Amino acid sequence: MDADNLKAPLAALNGERPDAPAWFRHALGHAPSRTHCEVDGARIETLVWGERGRPGLLFLHGNAAHADWWSFVAPFFAREFRVAAMSWSGMGGSQWRPTYSLDIFVAEAFAAAGAAGLFDGAARPIFVGHSFGGFPLLACAARRGEELRAAIVVDTPLLPPERVKEQRERMVRSGMPSPGRVYPTLAAALARFRLLPSQPCENLFIVDFIARTSLREADGGFAWRFDPLLWRHYRMSNPIRDLASARCPVAIVRGSRSRVMTEDSGAFAHAVAPAGSPLIEIPEAHHHVMLDQPLAFVSALRGLLSGWPAARPYGAAAPERSIEAESLS
Repeated sequence: MDADNLKAPLAALNGERPDAPAWFRHALGHAPSRTHCEVDGARIETLVWGERGRPGLLFLHGNAAHADWWSFVAPFFAREFRVAAMSWSGMGGSQWRPTYSLDIFVAEAFAAAGAAGLFDGAARPIFVGHSFGGFPLLACAARRGEELRAAIVVDTPLLPPERVKEQRERMVRSGMPSPGRVYPTLAAALARFRLLPSQPCENLFIVDFIARTSLREADGGFAWRFDPLLWRHYRMSNPIRDLASARCPVAIVRGSRSRVMTEDSGAFAHAVAPAGSPLIEIPEAHHHVMLDQPLAFVSALRGLLSGWPAARPYGAAAPERSIEAESLS
């Protein structure tokens, strides 16, 4: 894929939908129920599949994304799990806030899981977080991990302490457009969509679906559904410290070609994670593993969940560990 296609992968389609394979159409045919719960004055969008009473599985998306990033993945788990995907406040169909914080995002994850019925079954739920979603996921595991069966971190940038400042600055410079940017037509908006960070993706039918569900109608045309000022006052905690002190089992998944969780940073995170944490690599996947290799990603998660983690009594916490690392705040 050339540089122009990396910057605007859908531009050549001129607003037309690319052909999609049968498995993708079938997955989207299992439409979720769409609900909201309120957390600290903001409505949080939640998508739900599967029957109440089954084990809970919550998917958490990345920066500037939304719950529908999981709409073609979640149905593959709905026969065994009560599955939910939520949109963080300031993103997707959730309301925007004056300010955002890690504390708020942790509260949103547990509130969405509770409202979706993920705690109704005999087993505790499992949370899965991609990219930025891995940061609040690890905070959930460190603060309230005894309420979870496990946490699965998917291609989240977990870096040594000397590189955390670089990580924070990169997030702030994430390329969000200026407030009020409106595109006159849907085709014009789709032509501007790109993945962050930039990467090739052969599955344009998924990129197109993600782009369309990332837009909202606005006066004069179409605008993106995320708050462009979200990171202006946001302060992160230290995800490495949270990973080391997780109070539930943790697994790490990365794309083999990812520039976000590289082989080195994946190995570093694995060394910090609680003893026995699996590290799984998805072949030929870049950072957006569910877009690059969706069926391989589903198979990897299915295999992982079929025999991991080992059962432990409800309420039993994982052993505490410590690590010396600087704060990101």
